[in-house]
Amino acid sequence: MPEPLSLSLLPLPFRWVFEVREKPRQVERAYLISVIKREDQRGGAESLLEELEELVKNLGIQIFKKKVVRTRKTFPGHLIGKGKLKEIVGQVKELNCDVIIFDNEISPSQQRNWEEESKVLVIDRHEVILDVFAERAQTKEATLQVQLARLEYSLPRLRRAWTHLGRQRGGGVTQRGEGEAQIELDQRMLRDKIASTKKEIRQVSTRRQTSRKKRHRIPLPTIAVVGYTNAGKSTLLNALSGSKVLAANKLFATLDPTSRKLSLPSGRMVILTDTVGFIRKLPHRLVDAFRATLEETVVADLLLHVVDLSNPNFENQMETTLEVLGELGAEQKKIITVFNKIDLVESETEKIRGRVLDERAEFVSSSKKIGLDSLGTAIDTLLEGEGNLVSYFIPHESYALVAKMRKEGCLRSEEVEENGVLVKGNPRGKLRSELNKFSEF
Repeated sequence: MPEPLSLSLLPLPFRWVFEVREKPRQVERAYLISVIKREDQRGGAESLLEELEELVKNLGIQIFKKKVVRTRKTFPGHLIGKGKLKEIVGQVKELNCDVIIFDNEISPSQQRNWEEESKVLVIDRHEVILDVFAERAQTKEATLQVQLARLEYSLPRLRRAWTHLGRQRGGGVTQRGEGEAQIELDQRMLRDKIASTKKEIRQVSTRRQTSRKKRHRIPLPTIAVVGYTNAGKSTLLNALSGSKVLAANKLFATLDPTSRKLSLPSGRMVILTDTVGFIRKLPHRLVDAFRATLEETVVADLLLHVVDLSNPNFENQMETTLEVLGELGAEQKKIITVFNKIDLVESETEKIRGRVLDERAEFVSSSKKIGLDSLGTAIDTLLEGEGNLVSYFIPHESYALVAKMRKEGCLRSEEVEENGVLVKGNPRGKLRSELNKFSEF
C-alpha cells in the first residue's frame, strides 16, 4: 500500500511528524493517560482507556501503563500541574516507554510541551484512530478520506517538525528566519494537498452516487447494517447472506461498504449493506470524511443496529451509534436493534436489559447462526409496512405515468435524471400493470 500521505517531496524534518503513522512499529512501549476534572468521571475514563488500549494494540504497540489523572483546575500548557507532570515523566523514563498517548484531545502546543519535557513522542486518541483507519482502508475512496482527515489534523502541528530551527539574524524586521519560512512553505504545500484531495474525493463520490442510482433502479429494498465497531456487523452480513466479507475480531475491520443480496423468509429479496463501525469520541473530522461512506445509512429503507451484548459497556456503545446516526440525519429511519454475541453472555441479565432498552429487539449469535430466522421474520414484518414500495425508471417521454402516480397518491419519491425519472411508489391495479415494463433496468 502506498504511503498514506504521499508527501515524499517534503523535507525530512517535516516527514518526521508522520513517522508514527507511516511506521507505527518504530514505537513499541506506550504510556496511556486520561485527564479528568471530577471523580465521577473516573469510571467512564477507565472504560475509554480500555478501548484506547485495544486501538493502540492494533498498531502493534505494547501498553506498559494506564493512568487516570484527576486535576481540579485547567493547566493550558500541559493539562495537568507540574507535580503530576514530573511524576508521569519519571514513570515514562523508568518504564522505558517511547510514546505517551492521551485519551484527551491535546492541542499542538500541549503536544510540543509534553515532548520537550518527556523527550518521547506524544500523541492523542485522535491520532491513534487516524492510524488505525489508515491501516484498514482498502478502496480508493476510504484511502482518500483518511488522507484528508490526517492532512487537516496535521496542518496546525507543522511547527513540531521545525523546532530545531530558530529565527536567524537578518537585515530587517520583515526578514524571517529559515524555520519560519520553511513552515510557511510547508503549510502552503499542505493546503494545496488538502484542496487536491478534496477534489479527488468529490470525483470518487460522484461515481459512487452514480453506482447507487443504478442499484436503486432494481426494485429491491435496501438495509444498512450499522453499529459500534467490532459489534459483529460483517459476521452478521455473512451469516444472513452466505457471503465471505472480511470479519475480524478487531476494531474498524470494515471501512468500505459492502452490499449483498439477501432472500428473506417470505421470499422477498433485499440489498444488505455493511458499513463502517462507530466509536466513542470519534473525531468529527472523520465523521465528515466518511460521510459519503455512511450515506448508505441515510438512503436505506431499514437499519439493523447491531450491538455487542457481551460488552459490559454496550449501552454506552448504543448511545454513541444513535448519536452519530442523528448527526447523519438517519435517526428517524426504521431500526431493528440486533443484540449480537448472545453465545458469549453467561446470564440472562443482559438480555433482560436489552429487552428493556428495545422491546422489539432481536437476540442473535452471528458466529453460531442463532436467532437468524427470527431476525429475518422481523425484517419481513417491518418492510411489509412499506406497502411493497417498487422502484421504476420512467423515460421522459412517458412522464405522464409519473403524473398519474402523483394523482393516485402512490408516489413516494421522485428523482429526475438525464434520461428519465427514478421514482418509488406502491401503485395498484391497472397503473401497476402499466408501470411493470419500467421496473427493471
